[in-house]
Amino acid sequence: MNISLTDELKAFVDARVQARGYSSTSEYMRDLVRRDEERAAEERFRALIQEGIDSGPATRSWEEQRNDWTARIAAARAAQGTNTP
Repeated sequence: MNISLTDELKAFVDARVQARGYSSTSEYMRDLVRRDEERAAEERFRALIQEGIDSGPATRSWEEQRNDWTARIAAARAAQGTNTP
């Protein structure tokens, strides 16, 4: 992958690499991408939490929900011929 930067941005990146102790520009860019990936995951998590809040109060107890999931997993395993927990 090639990335084109203006001279000003290249100078900024070079300064960050040196100031923060990165061994290369590639290492700095990988770190930026990882951090952006983490932010995206956090945004998705927050959206899922908000979706749960917006859905209103629960209509079943935790035990009822767990029993339903357990039954669904058992049925899926039986359909696959797998009986391991």
